[in-house]
Amino acid sequence: MKSTETEYVVVGKLGATHGILGWLKLYSFTEPAANILAYKPWYLEDATGWKLTLPEASRKHATGMTVKIAGFDNPEKARLLTNKKIAVLRSQLPQLKKGAYYWSDLEGLTVVNVDGTVLGKVIYLLETGSNDVLVVKGDKEHAIPYLPEVVTNIDLANQVIQVDWELI
Repeated sequence: MKSTETEYVVVGKLGATHGILGWLKLYSFTEPAANILAYKPWYLEDATGWKLTLPEASRKHATGMTVKIAGFDNPEKARLLTNKKIAVLRSQLPQLKKGAYYWSDLEGLTVVNVDGTVLGKVIYLLETGSNDVLVVKGDKEHAIPYLPEVVTNIDLANQVIQVDWELI
């Protein structure tokens, strides 16, 4: 498994302030997006690690969500939280079916082609609508579709994803 960072899973981030009472825009990485509001407590990342944080209130808007963090009652204070990552403890997440993975489990894994060529490491994933995409950075950057015929094996214990991907 990965380092102790796996204790925390990033589920979103805070955006710019919204209004005069310290509300912040909320960007969710959960599916559906509103699921982020079901997880409590949250942990916000700062220079020394993850700090326990309590969302005080939230609002859904036509264009997204906003959140009020306890103790941040004006835009000046709330601005200090802009762009902070939001994490929850891995134990708060539901168990997945066999063969299903959280994106955070795949980020950082080494990607190897079926011929043994190391392509690099997964730096992030994208949702494209038709399928998810592994963005892999090595000597080059590759966008590899996360499809069963392409991703042939995921070995979390050895931190390796095997793919059947023709290099260009």
